[in-house]
Amino acid sequence: MSIQITFTKSELNIMTGISLPKWIKPHLYSNKKFSDLSKAELEDLKNRIKNFQDDDPLVSVVIPAWNEADNIFRTLSSLAGSTTKHRVEIIVVNNNSTDNTQNIINELGVRNYFEPKQGISHARQCGLDNAKGKYLLCADSDTFYPPKWIDLMIRPMIKNKNITGVYGRYAFIPPEGVSRFSMWIYERVVGILVRIRKYNREFINVMGFTMGLVTEIGRTTGGFKVKDARVYANSRDSEYFTEESEDGTMALNLKKKGKLKLITNPNAVVFTSSRRIEYDGGVWKSFKQKLEVHSKRLIEYITGK
Repeated sequence: MSIQITFTKSELNIMTGISLPKWIKPHLYSNKKFSDLSKAELEDLKNRIKNFQDDDPLVSVVIPAWNEADNIFRTLSSLAGSTTKHRVEIIVVNNNSTDNTQNIINELGVRNYFEPKQGISHARQCGLDNAKGKYLLCADSDTFYPPKWIDLMIRPMIKNKNITGVYGRYAFIPPEGVSRFSMWIYERVVGILVRIRKYNREFINVMGFTMGLVTEIGRTTGGFKVKDARVYANSRDSEYFTEESEDGTMALNLKKKGKLKLITNPNAVVFTSSRRIEYDGGVWKSFKQKLEVHSKRLIEYITGK
């Protein structure tokens, strides 16, 4: 079996860009905490969020949050900058935060729920249980979402009832003052792995911070429930590390009723915090770990055996 890995010109331009896209900059609130926002900035953010609190939504966007006071308002700002034509509700699930997360989401007026069971799978399940939309999009509180993300993610599920779930591409935001070059290389390798795994191990590609599903199918096929709920960092060196993930489990559940779809449109690429790779010891250590783990499984990815 031969596998050809190809990328469109637009994919290469966006996915491998070394600079951050222009749309993200208004949502960075550089060098500011929530308490540093001006009255005008706060009112603008609250007013934009109001547009995404529909009582009869087609789409529910669910964000789990655990001690995200420094990040959640930035993510909400990006989602509230969406140009969607659909009715949307944004939901934040507070998963036992001990910082100011709850006060912030209350002040911003975003719909929210409290999940006392610790672990991101419990938080995502809470969001799934409470979502009103026909379609559910999963987001994370350290990630930025482009203006067309909502519409581009749900479009395949609207057009084709055999598509029960979707997942998107992502890039990393470097720490302040750090070049994106090393992350650019990392993303290229991940992109190749995604294309290879798509044949027989597609569920591994699905990341909870940019995935979507038909809500009712997600509920009736098992949801996000896993045996061992992972903590938010889930660092490979951590004593809490688990291979079982709620997003991969959901992907497998969704495939029981239909197909998954990779969204390759560059306008759907999300930008997420680099702490995901910093937890693994930095980009080069994480890069090495990925090569070691996935090179051993290449035959499995290609043949399914």
